[in-house]
Amino acid sequence: MTRLFGTNGIRGVVGEGMTPDLAVSIGRAVGTFFEGGPIALARDTRLSGPMLARAAASGLMSAGSDVIDLGIVPTPCAQFFVAKSGQAKGAIIVTASHNPREFNGLKTIDGRGMEMSREDEESIEAIYFDGRFQVAPWSDVGAIRTDETAIPRYTEAILSKVDADAIRKRAPMVVLDSGNGAGCVVTPYLLRSLGCRILTLNGQPDGAFPGRMPEPTPDHLGDLMRLVTEVHADVGIAHDGDADRATFVDDTGAFVVGDKSLALLAGAAVQGRGGTVVTPVSTSSLIDDVVRPSGGNVIRTRVGSPIVGRTMFESGAVFGGEENGGVIFPDHQFCRDGAMTAAKMLELLVRAGKPLSALLAALPQYHITKGKVDVPVEKRDAVLAGIVTIAKGRKVDTTDGVKILESDGSVLVRPSGTEPIFRVYAEAKTPARAEALLAEGTAMIRKALGTR
Repeated sequence: MTRLFGTNGIRGVVGEGMTPDLAVSIGRAVGTFFEGGPIALARDTRLSGPMLARAAASGLMSAGSDVIDLGIVPTPCAQFFVAKSGQAKGAIIVTASHNPREFNGLKTIDGRGMEMSREDEESIEAIYFDGRFQVAPWSDVGAIRTDETAIPRYTEAILSKVDADAIRKRAPMVVLDSGNGAGCVVTPYLLRSLGCRILTLNGQPDGAFPGRMPEPTPDHLGDLMRLVTEVHADVGIAHDGDADRATFVDDTGAFVVGDKSLALLAGAAVQGRGGTVVTPVSTSSLIDDVVRPSGGNVIRTRVGSPIVGRTMFESGAVFGGEENGGVIFPDHQFCRDGAMTAAKMLELLVRAGKPLSALLAALPQYHITKGKVDVPVEKRDAVLAGIVTIAKGRKVDTTDGVKILESDGSVLVRPSGTEPIFRVYAEAKTPARAEALLAEGTAMIRKALGTR
């Protein structure tokens, strides 16, 4: 059967792979899967969001599902609403997260507020491809209503999970770059509630993303890094398009690699109690070095926050996340959460009483570098098979893609689940070795692709 869902929902370029017709049909399939009943609907700020959300709502209502329209909210805010309000069986969130502005997507959420399991996604795909849609009679079509409680519920929950008094006492200076995305409607107000002094960049919701591209990577955050230095801020915080991720800039204006912020937060989570930490194979060995001295253990999974979240749920993990700024706090909810990550980092800083740059300098030193190579989707399987052949005879981990393990570092090559690219993750004890491993991984992809 043809697959619709990627690593994190269904995504495509608007007007090409992502159309109103698709959104209607996915709405019909999701409504059929849930056998009617109320379904939450949310979106990020993308220009195509209203079009696709209304189409999905039509599909849901045609299958007899009532729709609870949450409007523009961060993805984890919608997930929290489903998990905690008791009002919805699940949700559809119209978002393409970090993808470029021309993309949009459809993410499906189960009754626990978690991304759908692969088994549930396959059930929805089967309904879609077989055309087995439930059709409500005229008297039973779904209704639609708005609900404006999602944001206050979510914000209050975050405030209850951090040492708000300690943060207020310190009143840290924060520069926040919401990236014109869904984080604009939550994070500035959350930080103000925590007593932070705030300067905002790209703080207005705007789906054209005029300030920067949605992915919060160093090549997109030059303004944030500069401003942190100019105003002597304690930290800079950046979100992606739907604010399920948060990346950081330290007090010197340097971008904080996601593996390092994840390690700091993991160390705080296991300190004094140990426990299981879940993270993908793409994450640096740094997290192992931080977690194990506190009696914790690390479980590695395939890449993808739904896989990490579900593994955490099943294993009783105390913490988890990815190296891209997506962090999961299970005592809050089992999904990555950018606003909670921001609040937890502020809590960590005020409790440590040290600058973020000093905390980072104290970590075991790994040099981490990342890259990507364009690979057409139709060539993905052949390229991956070619890389396996090229790596034959070497020590490898094939949990997800191909990870070559050397005594002085590693390089992981894997296809993206959301874009027509292969990603390369390299780490080593020296910058030169990390760059050499990155070059080797990139060369393997190009060789398997038949290019140079």
